Amino acid sequence: MSEPRINDRIRVPEVRLVGPAGEQVGVVRIEDALRLAAESDLDLVEVAPQAKPPVCKLMDFGKYKYEAAVKAREARKNQTNTVLKEIRFRLKIDTHDYETKRGHAMRFLAAGDKVKAMIQFRGREQQRPEMGMKLLNKFAADVAEVGVVESTPRIDGRNMVMVIGPLKNKAEAKAEARRATQRADAKAANEAAKNGEAPARVDTSAENKAPLTQSLADLLPDGLRLGSSAAEADKARAEKEKADKEMAEKRAQAAAEKAASDARRAAQAAKAPAPQPAAETPAAPAAPAEAKPAAAPKPAAVPKPTAMKPAPKPAARPKPAAAPKPAGKAAPSRGAASQNKPGTAE
Repeated sequence: MSEPRINDRIRVPEVRLVGPAGEQVGVVRIEDALRLAAESDLDLVEVAPQAKPPVCKLMDFGKYKYEAAVKAREARKNQTNTVLKEIRFRLKIDTHDYETKRGHAMRFLAAGDKVKAMIQFRGREQQRPEMGMKLLNKFAADVAEVGVVESTPRIDGRNMVMVIGPLKNKAEAKAEARRATQRADAKAANEAAKNGEAPARVDTSAENKAPLTQSLADLLPDGLRLGSSAAEADKARAEKEKADKEMAEKRAQAAAEKAASDARRAAQAAKAPAPQPAAETPAAPAAPAEAKPAAAPKPAAVPKPTAMKPAPKPAARPKPAAAPKPAGKAAPSRGAASQNKPGTAE
């Protein structure tokens, strides 16, 4: 929701004006309405823009917005939303499980919520719907003190459904729970008072504690309280003036004593003779400089250990000499060949 138009944002020639206390002023021009708002230090707020002419009211717009926000917050706090709770059964449910689910349903109904009871059929159980009807009727009778049947049992596919509504709405249930809590607190307080247990009180018997006061005015000095008499105020003023006068006299006396002591010191300093300069005495011969002790000899440097040379590598073995190749047979010369041939003449 948009905010209403105020003051100069109202663009109409005339409005129906309502006073700050709700009194009807009548139809006036917008200039007159703005002037009245400025004179009363209020805002001109358009509360009914659809009316002819629009209705405007003189009010404090900031206060109006704050009160509207508080009302909206309270409305959200007190609003109740009914919730549909679902409880499922089986056709062959055990007694203990049935009692547990019945307790849950009664708790939901007492809190103001609706309960949807559902029976699930499986297999051949779908051929016996009368058994499911019998179980739901028993369930409705067991929770009748906190709920009433709103929707009779009906078949929904493979399920059978029944809706039970609460006898009290959620707001009434919350209010009743709040009253029950208050009654329990009051009962506990009465029992404590009956047993002689006094409520805790503030201990003011100690001397170092300030007494309890009704307001901050009790802590003010006597001369500043609004309820003090004129005589008490005059007395306090006279005491203050007397104290200030005594303080001024003490300060004047201290200043006079200081001035007298300074004058005595100055007179003594003027009577004392001036000090004569002392005769110069010959300077004593300078004592011979003491011989400095000889410096201690530095210790000889320790020789560094020599690094060990690596062992020499063994000499390489000589390679064996190559064997001489056998000389080839010389080819006989042509003349010798001819001499050796038989039948040749020399």
